[in-house]
Amino acid sequence: MIDLQKTGAGLEGYGLLWAQLESLLADERDFIANAAQFSAFLFHQLDDLNWAGFYLNRDEELVLGPFQGQIACVRIAFGRGVCGAAAATRSTQRVEDVHAFPGHIACDSASNSELVVPLVKDGRLIGVLDLDSPSLARFSADDQAGIERLVEIFLRLTDC
Repeated sequence: MIDLQKTGAGLEGYGLLWAQLESLLADERDFIANAAQFSAFLFHQLDDLNWAGFYLNRDEELVLGPFQGQIACVRIAFGRGVCGAAAATRSTQRVEDVHAFPGHIACDSASNSELVVPLVKDGRLIGVLDLDSPSLARFSADDQAGIERLVEIFLRLTDC
């Protein structure tokens, strides 16, 4: 597990993760297989996560996809909670305290901060990548940039 916070590696610390993900997904294009691998990869490579996974766009509603962690909400309306906000705006949501986020959906009461990155390919919203942490303010600007780059790699190497 890479503890980017404790090493102070910042964005440079993600370089190894980018290379590892490229290698992990190099020989497979299937969306479900790659999403499952990517979820497991993030859950086990990043410290201080209690959930890592996908919600997929199904007719303007987010539906649970491959993930690692506790059981989760199955359906989330666009615009509702952090994931719904990311889907509706197609912009990354980095929330230091989810309990202060208007309309937060508490799928797991142990989650305190969240990073949600929309998956947009060829102008289409595929879904969102959702990362939850039990710590407040777990995700930095460097984490956001590093994980957005991981999502770019995932989308480039996956048929969606």
